Order: sequence, then structure tokens, then C-alpha cells
Amino acid sequence: MRTRRGLYYPRADVCLEKKVVKITGFAGDNMGCRKRRRTSPESIGKRDFFYALPDDLVIYVLSKLSSTARCPSDFANALVACKRLNSLALHPLVLSKASQKMFAIKARNWSESSRRFLKDCADAGNIEACYTLGMILFYCLENRESGASLLAKAAINLHAPALYSLAVIQFNGSGGSKNDKDHRAGVALCARAAFLGHIDALRELGHCLQDGYGVRQNVVEGRRFLVQANARELAAVLSSAGAASNKFMRSWLTWSPHPNLNLSHRHPAVPGCPLLSDFGFNVPAPEAHPANRFLAEWFSAQGGVPGPGLRLCSHIGCGRPETRKHEFRRCSVCGAVNYCSRACQALDWKLRHKAGCAPVERWLDDEGDGFVGNEAVNGNDDVIAES
Repeated sequence: MRTRRGLYYPRADVCLEKKVVKITGFAGDNMGCRKRRRTSPESIGKRDFFYALPDDLVIYVLSKLSSTARCPSDFANALVACKRLNSLALHPLVLSKASQKMFAIKARNWSESSRRFLKDCADAGNIEACYTLGMILFYCLENRESGASLLAKAAINLHAPALYSLAVIQFNGSGGSKNDKDHRAGVALCARAAFLGHIDALRELGHCLQDGYGVRQNVVEGRRFLVQANARELAAVLSSAGAASNKFMRSWLTWSPHPNLNLSHRHPAVPGCPLLSDFGFNVPAPEAHPANRFLAEWFSAQGGVPGPGLRLCSHIGCGRPETRKHEFRRCSVCGAVNYCSRACQALDWKLRHKAGCAPVERWLDDEGDGFVGNEAVNGNDDVIAES
């Protein structure tokens, strides 16, 4: 069969090149490792099956590989295989199909080549690369303008996490002053992300409606959104565990007719998803996005302090830092934890903070910070009330 480049697919009876193996040592003796002689099809006068494949077929295979990669090394191994794979793997079509997990770069491995690779993927139209690089630039490298631009590019292409991240930026006025907060814009972005199925955005929207935060207060509608967020969370966990055995599912999915009871004594080794306890379920916590894991690792390497007087979001699955002092809201009970959003506060409250939240009087005795009742006198007027 003839291809567009004028090549023919080789027949099954085409003889493949015989691989010559020679045992040599480091100095040329016979005590070394096994080494394969590199030969090209042109040098031996025979047709090689791989080199006879047309480029469009190899690009299609590499696109499938990049879209199903489970870690960066799955794709990196193809880059170092040979010169042809290295050149074709960087084709814009391949980079545009790259999966979310292919960008799960460790913070300790960050380099200029990593940044350039993410930039190439973003230029190829990969919205996951736009979001990941945008988060890194905005929060870690403090390049606010470029980071926000990449997040906006992903949001325009209906990337739900990017829409939610922009909503958090609008709620907090991140990268600017306190007067740069735009609650209405944050609610609009949350509503769009919730429509696309983002659970944290739906939960944030529910809290905004309950509290009248950036929108007209509607307690009943807000509570309905919060219940819907719990239901979507349960459905997402069940669908992701569809391939698991029934025995394994029973080990982490439990139900009690009394949702308020603590089931941790029955399954002490199973980390439970916090908000599903409202329905009496105990399931594994959802996996954090690679961008959030990168942020957490990046600032953990700096001792957990993003800058002088700045704090990290206390929810372990977030990783967002403050861009100015007193940007995040503190717990109104203890004042010891702070959150970038209501969604992070709700997740962390039932995950761990509910058991360790101390009264504000005890916190004042230990730290001496400026909380009076449920209000702050140190310039941070956004206080979170636990429930």
C-alpha cells in the first residue's frame, strides 16, 4: 500500500536486519558488558521495518502513547530511544495529546528543559500543559502575568480546574492588592467550572450562596449545591474504582445508618474522603492534581514558608501560597489554620482539622495574635467559621 510520502508498507516477507552482538570490555577485552553494534539500513543495503514506516503512522502511535502515559518517564523513554522517535515525539500533534499525568513533574526535578517542554506542549494547544505551567509560573516562579495568561488560555478552552483556579485568584485578589478582589467574577467562574463537573467549584458555589458571598444569599439553593457536590464526589470515586474487586471495594466503602459516628476505629488504616461522611460513607480521598502536588513539593522544599509573613493553604491537597500578607482566611475558632477557599476549608475540616481545632482563647494564650471573638483585628477581615 502506497502512503502520501511515496513509501510502501513493507511486506511480511521482508528480511529484517540481523543484530550483531559482541562481548567487549571497557578496554576492548572480553570481560565487559554486552554491546550492540549500531547499523543503519543504508549501510547494510537492506530495508529496516521501523525505518520503512511512514512518519504519519509513527506520529499516530506516539500520540496514543502521550495520551495514555501514566508518568513522565513513559514518554521520556521514547525520546531517548532513537533520533527518529526523538524528532517525531516532539511533533505538535503528539504534544497536544499529552495526558495530565505526563506533566506530573517532581519539584526537585524542575529545570529549564522542563519549562521548555511544558511551553512547547502549551504552544501546541495542550490545555493541561497550559494549566500546569500557568500554576507554576503564577505561584512558584511569581511570574503573575504569564501564569494568569496561561490559566486564562486553558479556561477559554473550558478547562474546569483552570476556571476554578481563576475563581480563587479573583476571590483573594491574588497577585495584587486587597482592593483587586472581584467576588462576582469569582462566583461566575465557579458556576462555569461547576457546570463542567468540577466538584470543588460546585462546593465553593454552594458556600457562596449560603453566605451571600459575591451573590445574593440563598441558603436553600446553596445547601442543594453542597449535597450535589457530595453526590458527585461519591459517583467519581465509584466510577474510578469500577475495575476493583468487590472484596477490595468493601475494604474502603462502608456505610453506617448513623453518619455522625466516627468509623475510623473500624477501618483505622483506610484514609477516608472527608465530606462523604455526611452520607455515612468512608472512601479514599480524591487524588490531587499534578499541579497542586508540584506546588506542595516546591514550597515544602523551602520549609513550608513561601515568603516573609506569607502562609500556605492548610489543606494538604492544595499547595497554594499567599501572594501578600493576610490574603487567606483563617479559622475563626482557633486561628491556627488558613485556607485559600471555602472548598479547601470544608475538605480539611472533616479530614483532620475537626479533631485538632482548639478554642480561640487557648490560641490567644499561646500565640497572642489579634483575634477577638470571630473577627480579626490584624487586617484580615475574612474569617472562616467552622461548622
